[in-house]
Amino acid sequence: MKGFQFSDYVPPEQKEGSKFDQLLNIFQQLLLLTSGDVEQAMSWMSQLDRQYGLTDDKYGIGNFFDDLKEKGYLTEDNQEGKIVMTPKSEQTIRRSALEEIFGKLERSKSGGNHQTPYTGTGDELSSDIRTYQFGDSLEQISMTESIRNAQINSGVEDFTLMERDLEVTQKEQKTQTSTVLMIDISHSMILYGEDRITPAKKVALALVELIKIKYPKDTLDIVVFGNDAWQIQAKDLPYLEVGPYHTNTVAGLELAMDLLRRRKNKNKQIFMITDGKPTCLKEGIKYYKNSFGLDRKVVSKTLTLAAQARRLEIPITTFMIASDPYLKQFVQEFTKVNNGRAYYSGLQGLGNMMFEDFQRNRRKNIK
Repeated sequence: MKGFQFSDYVPPEQKEGSKFDQLLNIFQQLLLLTSGDVEQAMSWMSQLDRQYGLTDDKYGIGNFFDDLKEKGYLTEDNQEGKIVMTPKSEQTIRRSALEEIFGKLERSKSGGNHQTPYTGTGDELSSDIRTYQFGDSLEQISMTESIRNAQINSGVEDFTLMERDLEVTQKEQKTQTSTVLMIDISHSMILYGEDRITPAKKVALALVELIKIKYPKDTLDIVVFGNDAWQIQAKDLPYLEVGPYHTNTVAGLELAMDLLRRRKNKNKQIFMITDGKPTCLKEGIKYYKNSFGLDRKVVSKTLTLAAQARRLEIPITTFMIASDPYLKQFVQEFTKVNNGRAYYSGLQGLGNMMFEDFQRNRRKNIK
């Protein structure tokens, strides 16, 4: 358990609640660290129990393991006969990540709470007032403002409410948004004794659950990229692992933009979590690789795609988990070409920054 800090996985608020709930919270964190390996996670649970006394004489790790199966979090009902997570367990991990990173959010009743700078026939009234226009509904009329106008225009004694006096409360138009989240799974994501892939997975899980709960009409596609790029499903996130890969940012962007082209929504955006420079291109069946600094050939192709995304009105927000000056310079150039945004993030603040930019991009992209 190199680099494992017990305090990182037992937040103070988890000290309350049942013994099972306390252990479940820790177990879920360990499942992310082990990429869904239940046996390894249980082994670590036992080590932590011996070191920190998680259980007592009345409720032990064996009881917890039995409860996990009885409550539907684990199952042996598979061809290999191994203990594995169930869909219930995967959903619980997403919900836990959401609550930890974004806070508890209630399910949206209207099914898509995306505000835009434009007014129209939306679902909710706002606080903005404007002059009545033909086609406005009666429930939009602001009686207080309209009566005051009538008193000013016609006087109290000859009070008459005319169309010119009417003011209405604007409605907020709602939109759907399509997001692609790109996650770097190159080998550098676990180099130098720092686990960067687990926070990336946790943020992705939280974003998936946020959209499912609050913006169910939105779409979220997840792309991972190393030497190549491919799409994964939300259910695959807990099992995601870093590979012996270089960083083919071009392949990731090409796939992300292809996915967004198929979406009919006007609001589109790409989030990219990475810790390194682009080092790889695929040319036919061969790979062009250069890990020694920023390669002009690779960088040029990456910037070309950034410009292409800008023409398609797809902003790219880059979350750079690195602080090397020459890498910052590259990201700044990439961001300028795309007219997107960039953050040079530590692992702790990644989720909050992504949430803020998710909200900002939803509001500003409509043209």
